[in-house]
Amino acid sequence: MSQDLDPADGFPRRLAKTFQEATKQMPCIVLQGPRQSGKTTLARSAFPDYRYESLENPAVRRFATDDPQAFLSQFTSGPGVILDEIQRVPQLFSWLQGVVDDDPRPGRFILTASENYLLNQQVGQSLAGRVRLLRLMPFGLDELPDSAWEPDLDRALWRGMFPRVVAGGVSPSDWLPDYIETYLERDVRTLRNIGDLATFHRFLSLCASRTGQILNMQSLASDCGITGPTAKAWLSILEAGFAIYLLKPYHVNYGKRLVKSPKLYFWDTGLVCSLLGLRTPEALVSNSVRGALFENLVISEIQKTSLHAGRTLDLYYWRDSQGHELDLLVPDGAGGHRAVEIKSGTTFQTSWFEGLERWNALSGTNPATNLVVYGGDGHQHRSKGEVVGWGGLRNWLKSGPL
Repeated sequence: MSQDLDPADGFPRRLAKTFQEATKQMPCIVLQGPRQSGKTTLARSAFPDYRYESLENPAVRRFATDDPQAFLSQFTSGPGVILDEIQRVPQLFSWLQGVVDDDPRPGRFILTASENYLLNQQVGQSLAGRVRLLRLMPFGLDELPDSAWEPDLDRALWRGMFPRVVAGGVSPSDWLPDYIETYLERDVRTLRNIGDLATFHRFLSLCASRTGQILNMQSLASDCGITGPTAKAWLSILEAGFAIYLLKPYHVNYGKRLVKSPKLYFWDTGLVCSLLGLRTPEALVSNSVRGALFENLVISEIQKTSLHAGRTLDLYYWRDSQGHELDLLVPDGAGGHRAVEIKSGTTFQTSWFEGLERWNALSGTNPATNLVVYGGDGHQHRSKGEVVGWGGLRNWLKSGPL
């Protein structure tokens, strides 16, 4: 096997080690993630001796669709096969069950997928006990070498973390609009028969304008001119295509009435900027969305750090009916949660601890576990919690504190 690298991008991918270990344990490994997150490159570089077949290729897809048994019978010998974009022929999962039952050697099939709409259901029904699910998202901050680190926060938010932009030398203002159009034209129509792509594009942009906000489904539907059920279905499409995720509210009451709706975030802040028409990083400086984008970035980075280690964290936010809120609650591994406050300001303020102290009093948690992440450069350990600035966030994530 190759080194723990993605050579096309020249950057280490943290998931590679877990990926390689999984092929020693299970006959099938499904690598999920958004388009252009590096799935194919990682799979082919980590397993260069494997045969490779792309189900995006019309001829290959036709063969797999018309005669799945004969298609899979090609791969009985050799170390294994990479079947790229498996969601294009979902009926293969049923046939794979019999194939791996007849020969359950670990690592026979590596399957990549750019959406999880019905995919997890297919996997659960056909390959339960035979498959490991992994997710590869756009680069995490902890995967960036010094040459790709962007110290300017506004530029980092505007650029986002897709490999083509970070490592490929492509301008976000050129690449991301094309990515959005490709996503709309190909993936969305694959997932659901949407006739009016212009309305769906407007819906996607409206979601971008609500980044970091508590989801109000009826308001979102009304502003887009669609029904509530349609808005709900379209949000499911965006989740399935790894464009957005919904951060759940924490459910423990502590004697307070709690907000029960999720918050809306995107997996990539560059995508948000493109959808909002922010053509330069300078457009962010005084924009009202900047704080929400930084919050989005920090939460996404914590998510990616976990996913790229082969784990899934149940993250939450907390807000009561009085407006008291915590940006993020992260499991601490001992049955509790670490409270996180996220501020885009560049100068630290002690008042940022107030919400954390309120949470400590309600939950009985130790203030030493509190965390403030802000847009400056400092890193301090205070009596009320740890303070990490943007300038030190990459190294802090690399140290594996979560």
